[in-house]
Amino acid sequence: MTDLREIRFAPVALDDLAAAEGRVAVFVPDEGTLSPGARRLNRLTKGALARALESAAWGKVKEGAALSLAWPAGMACEAVDVIKLSRRAKPDAARKAGAGLAKRAGAKALTVLAENMAHPQEFAMGVALRSYNFVDHKSDKGEAPEAVVMMCKDASAAEAAAAPLLAVAEGVFFTRDLVTEPANVLTTTEFADRLVALSALGVEVEVLEEDKLEELGMGALLCVGQGSASPSKVVVMRWQGAKGAPLALVGKGVVFDTGGISLKPAGGMEDMTMDMGGAGVVAGLMKALATRKAPANVVGLVGLVENMPSGTAVRPGDVVTSMKGDTVEVINTDAEGRLVLADVLWHAQKAENPAAVIDLATLTGACIIALGHDNAAVFANDEAFAGDLLKAAEQEGEGAWRMPLGTSYDEALKSPVADMRNVGGRAAGAITAAQFLQRFIKDDMPWIHLDIAGVAHVPKDTDFAPKGATGWGVMALDRLVRDRFEQG
Repeated sequence: MTDLREIRFAPVALDDLAAAEGRVAVFVPDEGTLSPGARRLNRLTKGALARALESAAWGKVKEGAALSLAWPAGMACEAVDVIKLSRRAKPDAARKAGAGLAKRAGAKALTVLAENMAHPQEFAMGVALRSYNFVDHKSDKGEAPEAVVMMCKDASAAEAAAAPLLAVAEGVFFTRDLVTEPANVLTTTEFADRLVALSALGVEVEVLEEDKLEELGMGALLCVGQGSASPSKVVVMRWQGAKGAPLALVGKGVVFDTGGISLKPAGGMEDMTMDMGGAGVVAGLMKALATRKAPANVVGLVGLVENMPSGTAVRPGDVVTSMKGDTVEVINTDAEGRLVLADVLWHAQKAENPAAVIDLATLTGACIIALGHDNAAVFANDEAFAGDLLKAAEQEGEGAWRMPLGTSYDEALKSPVADMRNVGGRAAGAITAAQFLQRFIKDDMPWIHLDIAGVAHVPKDTDFAPKGATGWGVMALDRLVRDRFEQG
């Protein structure tokens, strides 16, 4: 598992700058005004800092980016990074600047002169997020990242402000690790075991095995995993940091998706280790909430299955009965995620009596065609709830875009032999998938469906993560919980 990089907060100690190893970072606004610490660095480097600020290169540096002075005379460090950042920079700008510095520095030690920063905790969050590196299965694990020292005017206040943010970063890392793990490691049993381990943080964890799922009538979920040797499971995680009805989070946890009998093409199938991304986000959020001791009542439920072709696999044309009692004609076994979610959504409402429900899933390729890798698709039956989620996602810099629902799309789900079919054809594929899920939401239940197919695992670096697993959603949902569901 990937550990969070060590970040320490310390009082400003200008006398320590000359001996600092690795890299030293200092903030200078666009106009080039030097803080006391920057003036000290300028004296140590024999005026190199001032000369750099007078150069044409400084004028080309964008807000939040850095100009580096390599091997400065008079200092032990390898480089001084002069970061262009206004003293009135907003939190998101400080976070991006931190991520940019972490990418530039790699595993090197960092001393950050944050004496004049408005949001040192956000800068630290950016450093933490962008320092992620999954090396569990590599023989050469590279250099272990060295510590980051943030020199602040009020180190205690900065450390206190950073603590809940870094707790969320731990949740993001947990999600990224889960999404990145290969399927021969992250089996349904291993996934459940990692979630059971959250009990050490105070999360109440319950694992529902196949016999219990059969007893509950989860025929839709069970049909997905019946072709696999790995047992299907539902894991329920309860964080009871407050009284009242909980927010319920439901995640699709298909640990590997071959498509089943409706077999996927071979090209790119190796990426289907990430088809448990929705469950990964739910798990990461539960870890974040427990780590920061959130005063909220939240329950996370994940359906863990593997979709494999075999002599026992569900076939196109089979009819299965959901926990709700509705029957579903399985037209395409590669549209399995909605079958998993249908039963877990119904169980969440029946067993947990939530105040609201959010489900997350790497559900449709159609979502990627519509929105690419920049935005998750947001479907909702409640305007205020949707607005709160979109606001939280924007504040955390996680792209999300509202998509439509409507009864006109239901026509595509009609079946001649069952209550519905599990696919509606190529047209509006992400929407008809959401329409299918809405049938398993009670009429008076506020509900959001997040199709994260395009954002859970991306083909190139983002501001806050290397290419691959992003942990999208942990930060946005944590902020939604803080803003809407916390008490006191």
